[in-house]
Amino acid sequence: MQIYTNDDIRSGAIAGQRIAVIGYGSQGRAHAQNLMDSGHDVVAGVRHGGRGWKHATADGIATAEPAEAVKGADIIAILTPDMAQADIYRDVIAPNAKPGAAILFAHGFSILYDRVTPREDMDVILVAPKGPGDLVRREFARGRGVPALFAVGQDATGKARDRAMGYAKGIGGATGGLLETSFREETETDLFGEQAVLCGGAKELVMGGFTTLVDAGYQPEIAYFECLHELKLIVDLFYEGGITRMNEFISETAKWGSVASGPRVINAETRARMKEILGEIQSGQFAREWIAENEAGKGTYDALVKADSDHPIEIVGAGLRERMAWLHAPRAAEAA
Repeated sequence: MQIYTNDDIRSGAIAGQRIAVIGYGSQGRAHAQNLMDSGHDVVAGVRHGGRGWKHATADGIATAEPAEAVKGADIIAILTPDMAQADIYRDVIAPNAKPGAAILFAHGFSILYDRVTPREDMDVILVAPKGPGDLVRREFARGRGVPALFAVGQDATGKARDRAMGYAKGIGGATGGLLETSFREETETDLFGEQAVLCGGAKELVMGGFTTLVDAGYQPEIAYFECLHELKLIVDLFYEGGITRMNEFISETAKWGSVASGPRVINAETRARMKEILGEIQSGQFAREWIAENEAGKGTYDALVKADSDHPIEIVGAGLRERMAWLHAPRAAEAA
């Protein structure tokens, strides 16, 4: 797979194009600031007096009500939660976007699962940084960048690919390395990673390990350290250099336990469950269930999230973290 850099992007790919950022949360704020600092004409579509408006004003970003921001914009970045995008497109973007405008997503959920069906005259593009908004902003400010994915879902103008790559360059994505994908691939792999590994899988592994030790009579505080606290060390090593780097830094005893016991935890049955989860994502079952849950008021969602928050590991961990001074110290200046 080719990894694109700034040198691969056509000079002036989105020069002179006004960019409306709809949604001023973690990603929206980072995108707007980086694009402005890259010399682009940016307006934040935010409600006057709201939190997004206050942040954008403090950041020096021009603001307008969402519908007004869309009017005249060449690129409309919709950076709101997935479940809000259908209404925003219907009520704000579709009636106000000029012919030939591009609608840009940072995640393909709304397009893949037909929550949003853009007009035929619009370009449909995706730029997805592989990191949270604060990291996207911090790395850009340091002259670096977070790798990003880009995709074209609809090229009505013949300029969609240039627009996606130019936008990615503007937020620092091409400095970090830019990979081309599709709306389907980005969405399905992102959802799978969240559910089976990064959020769902990791959370259940940590909670399951903690419960196993506590049920066996070990102190909850010791179980917390062994199953949650020390996970950061391993994740950091993964992040820096993959599994090989972890193996360079852990003891031989830990390595033997990893290769001998790890496959007994994540085994053929576990991988079968992973395939089942991936199948539900690919078929649209997960999306249908999540959309239905939202439409029903998210009662089950709220109850399950609360159950996680009430788990003993959270109570034990909160007490222990109070004594970890480094977690409460102000973040050092981001000058490095």
